[in-house]
Amino acid sequence: MAPLAVVGNLARDLIAGTPPRAGGGPYHCARALRLLPERSLIVARSGDPSLFPPLAALGVPVKRVTGTRTSSFAFHYEGDVRIMTVTELGDTWEPGTASLLDPGGWVHVAPLARSDFPPETLAAFARNRRLSFDGQGLVRPERTGPLELDADFDPELLRHISILKLAEEEAGVIGDLDGLGVPEVVVTHGTRGCHVHVDGRVEHVPALGVDVDPTGAGDMFSAAYMAARAARQSPVAAARRASTIVAEVLAGL
Repeated sequence: MAPLAVVGNLARDLIAGTPPRAGGGPYHCARALRLLPERSLIVARSGDPSLFPPLAALGVPVKRVTGTRTSSFAFHYEGDVRIMTVTELGDTWEPGTASLLDPGGWVHVAPLARSDFPPETLAAFARNRRLSFDGQGLVRPERTGPLELDADFDPELLRHISILKLAEEEAGVIGDLDGLGVPEVVVTHGTRGCHVHVDGRVEHVPALGVDVDPTGAGDMFSAAYMAARAARQSPVAAARRASTIVAEVLAGL
């Protein structure tokens, strides 16, 4: 099977007043990938060296990219709703960082803000590869303070994307998903499962509920979904497999 990779900035997370801990797409995707047999790689960037050991401890191979800044967030949950404040933005990835990836294969790009991956960088990543993209990179503006989503993104960001994963609130901000021009869109709804949008059809896939801290569940879902699609599973089957993996991670398996 083609190699799998996840690329993104690590985050320093402050959750409901607890001590800082590692977060961001690379960390939470690795929590899922460690349960999967497919060969995978995490390419992670941060200006805070203390965030790399928790990632490495998960056992998924890591390429470490030293940054000048560190994405940082303070947040808490009210039910399934995440209330977030952006305290610092991370580095912007340059097109040359595509050389860190193996030729071919599948890549999940895990932005934490719109500034993380500009269109020219996504174009470089997409050469001879298939890209999955987290919708945070569309609707999270490049600013600190209380997180307020908007749809003022450059459509060029979507030109090279094969799979777009959106949280429910992100999809609500964007509105017309069919007009995005992305072949495959998956909208997650927390404990209510997800909807898979492909070829003008929409199918619901239920979640396997686990009553624990859901932090990172969307990233885990994206990694497992990408792995299943790379293994030639259908979009709906991939969503079912991803839901199972998320439940296993959250249950501590």
